[in-house]
Amino acid sequence: MKIKVIHGPNLNMLGIREVNLYGPMKLEDINKNMEAFAKQNGFEIEFYQSNHEGDIVDAIQESLSEEVDGILINPAALTHYSIAVRDALRAVNLPTIEVHMTNISAREEFRHKSLISDVVAGSITGFGPFSYHLGLIALMQILNEIKMAKSAQAQAQAQAKNGEE
Repeated sequence: MKIKVIHGPNLNMLGIREVNLYGPMKLEDINKNMEAFAKQNGFEIEFYQSNHEGDIVDAIQESLSEEVDGILINPAALTHYSIAVRDALRAVNLPTIEVHMTNISAREEFRHKSLISDVVAGSITGFGPFSYHLGLIALMQILNEIKMAKSAQAQAQAQAKNGEE
């Protein structure tokens, strides 16, 4: 199964930008940790980062042609104003987990509202870089449950077909 991780604006500056809020870990290190964990659990994972809203919308939409099974997304500032990101996530209709390194509800008031939280399976905020790990665990669990449900359904259909013969 394949997971696409999408990082929004300014996340390429992790480790440099506002270390007091986001910590010293760089995005490359977060990605390496997720990649190792995903591979240990039999998942393929790819990463995408952009500072541009339209590029992020394209990356979400391209998930369908890339046969992605689920999305882990930190839309960063786009969380609070991008109807385009929200609509793209809704359109692809893939299991998606929203993550934020900081607790957006404990920050400036304009950051309290997420425009995507009601179109994703769940949101994880406030655990620093570990938010990504927790989000990855949640998404892998959802994808494994979907896989097991499809397998059970196929098995039941095969048994029903065999019983008809």
